[in-house]
Amino acid sequence: MSTQQSTQPLAAVPAAQTDEHWIEPLDDGTHVLIRPLRPEDRAREVEFISNLSPETRHFRFLGAIKEVSPALLDHLMEVDYQHKMAFVALVHQDGKLIEVGVSRYAASDAAGQCECAVTVADAWQGRGLGRSLMRHLIDNARRNGFTRMYSVDAAANAQMHELARELGFQCQRDPQDAAQLIHSLAL
Repeated sequence: MSTQQSTQPLAAVPAAQTDEHWIEPLDDGTHVLIRPLRPEDRAREVEFISNLSPETRHFRFLGAIKEVSPALLDHLMEVDYQHKMAFVALVHQDGKLIEVGVSRYAASDAAGQCECAVTVADAWQGRGLGRSLMRHLIDNARRNGFTRMYSVDAAANAQMHELARELGFQCQRDPQDAAQLIHSLAL
């Protein structure tokens, strides 16, 4: 996820946008709630990342992290619903609402472009959740005027490569790091 700040002015966010939500059926017939990330999801985000396998965490952050630092958490929770957006997938488990997936984008310095990422809890992979999260993210990016979305991923992340291909992203090797791929989608 890019840490670069957009220089575009922030428009007022319609209240309905933050209240949007969808109940999505997955490929195996289970359902998840997908909605924009909210400030009250902070503890869920920490728990979600902490429960990812080392491999999934490595693919998400392109490096090894053991725990979420306060600075990283602040960065992940910083959404304005236009230049920085995130959708979470939630389910009820053992009497509480837990996060099982997240997709996000952030505007890059290049006009009209945003960098994206998607992460799905290990137990929820292979059910179509990443596809659902990304479709909401892509639609939102289009509505907010972005013309290109891209992600930088580990070349070893076969699931992400397959998802990107399925969603119509083009793929190329990162010219600065042969161990990474750049997936790009014209919006």
